[in-house]
Amino acid sequence: MARSDTTFQPQIDAPEARVESLPELEREILDFMVQYLRSNTYQPSIREIGRRFGIKSTKTVSEHLQVLADKGFLERDPSRSRGVRILGIDLNTQTVSVPCFDRVPETVSEFRIEDAEAHLSVDRRMGGLEGSFIVVAAVNDLALLGVEEGDHILISPTSMEELETGAIIAADLGEGISYYRFTEAGAGARLESLQPGKDESLIEPTTLDLLGRVIGLYRRMDNGSKVNLTQH
Repeated sequence: MARSDTTFQPQIDAPEARVESLPELEREILDFMVQYLRSNTYQPSIREIGRRFGIKSTKTVSEHLQVLADKGFLERDPSRSRGVRILGIDLNTQTVSVPCFDRVPETVSEFRIEDAEAHLSVDRRMGGLEGSFIVVAAVNDLALLGVEEGDHILISPTSMEELETGAIIAADLGEGISYYRFTEAGAGARLESLQPGKDESLIEPTTLDLLGRVIGLYRRMDNGSKVNLTQH
């Protein structure tokens, strides 16, 4: 997925111009470290950072970290693998960083978490399971439930065995991913489309390519910020 024009910056207590001036790779490394710490409560190792960005040399990763330290974003202890402290960033352990996509992918097979256009911080109790993500709703995506364009849909990974009647899912029936209400129907399943004008489908579970289950919704109520969402 192409990145959006909207820039989501880490919550760094420094002039935005300083963050903007960082080379792209340094910004991405810093953002990865913030996301990793929020999700795991400890920092990634130098080798983990290298694997994330395809950098084979630990020396090269260390050099990038030292540059970030020299610019005041990190404090380093070179004697420890995870001896890095991020400076000036809100690292509230009550929140979790969730990948956010501008649109639902065309197919389940092309969906990759690392392609997220941004990450949003949500209350850990609302963040769902590991692997959860947010999709910005398009027109009619979940219109029958009153979901509006621009709402943020929180989706959590799941399996057919975990679904129960009434669950709202994102799935592909062969014509691209869409949203459905799931109902058990004997040995099969009934999927009610949540887009106006579309018919429901009766399928065998093996024919369903499941992306995940909708577990939450964030909506802008005025021109202010989203409730419980922190851009970074």
